[in-house]
Amino acid sequence: MAAVLRGITWGHSRGITPLLAASQRYEELHPGVQISWKKRTLQEFADFPIEALTKDYDLLIIDHPWVGCAAATRCVLPLNEYLPAEYLQNQEQNSIGGSHESYFYEGGQWALAIDAATPAASYRKDLLEKNNIPVPQNWEDILQLARAGRLAVPAIPIDLLMNFYSFCIANGKEPFASDEELIDRETGLAAIATMQELYSLVDPRFFSANPIAVAELMSSTNDYWYCPFAYAYSNYARTGFAKHVLHYTDVVSFKGKKLRTTIGGTGIAVSSSSINPEIAIDFAQWVVSEEIQQTLYAEHGGQPGHLKAWQDEKNNRLSHDFFRSVLPVMQNGYIRPRYNGYLHFQDQAGDPLQQCLMGSIKATNALDQMNHIYRQHPAHLKQFAKA
Repeated sequence: MAAVLRGITWGHSRGITPLLAASQRYEELHPGVQISWKKRTLQEFADFPIEALTKDYDLLIIDHPWVGCAAATRCVLPLNEYLPAEYLQNQEQNSIGGSHESYFYEGGQWALAIDAATPAASYRKDLLEKNNIPVPQNWEDILQLARAGRLAVPAIPIDLLMNFYSFCIANGKEPFASDEELIDRETGLAAIATMQELYSLVDPRFFSANPIAVAELMSSTNDYWYCPFAYAYSNYARTGFAKHVLHYTDVVSFKGKKLRTTIGGTGIAVSSSSINPEIAIDFAQWVVSEEIQQTLYAEHGGQPGHLKAWQDEKNNRLSHDFFRSVLPVMQNGYIRPRYNGYLHFQDQAGDPLQQCLMGSIKATNALDQMNHIYRQHPAHLKQFAKA
């Protein structure tokens, strides 16, 4: 009788296609094992509590902010207790920025970094060259393209919140340093003012666009030439995936320093309810290994979590140097909190920020609401400090 593993991931080609290819090969190498994958929308991926899925699935593709919940509920296995130390050391040494670290919390490695991403800049090289416009290097260059109506940027609440973290840092302070407030008032209002300067110039359509929608729009039409920061997708940098190729590059400088964007990506976790935990762990270890990440996973549209895959010449030729170009942004990335309760904040705090940037409430009101949401979990700082 076959051992059947069920996995759940997100529905974009970057999330599902490499897993299907890897699972097919794993089944061929391990007769008697079957692995099936269910896909969710990107919004479902962000919104639905993963702990509720661990009863039904053996393998879960997760966001790293969820690991605080994982540590509290133990609904997935701490993989450091099951995998060889030398394997985990290889993963740590070959992390893309903070990707591997982001899944380690309160002494447990709750997932392995199968995918690495952060907001990076993307552009239509053909259109910039046709119009004799250099790739933007600083904040004023971005504003000029926005005034010309050629700039695209995702502006749904979750993406605005991730960018808010970046602009707090750019204005001098990291968020989440205090138990009383998300960010001090001066820095928070400066960050919002910076964002207002940009988002007041962009097409309102982007307030309902996520990074995938932006990449699809830029790669299928000639309307928008540049995006300053959106979670990067190597798929759109590959010939044949979309009508037009997107090129990716580093983010611009702001006040003389490169912006630090908020890392994303995904990890693969093993449910503690799995009836085949040994097989699930073996698959997770195999699919995130240096060899598979560098070859099979990357070749089938994946955006690997292993450094050797990003440095690979073949993978860079395949993606118009996507990996080489985005790596500096990843290495400079900001890791958001992972305490148990953070996701409550993340799910809600982007709404008042969006309302402010759309002009319906004042910046002071938006910041007050964000701080109120933040204080709804007063124990968070102690939990955050254990990371």
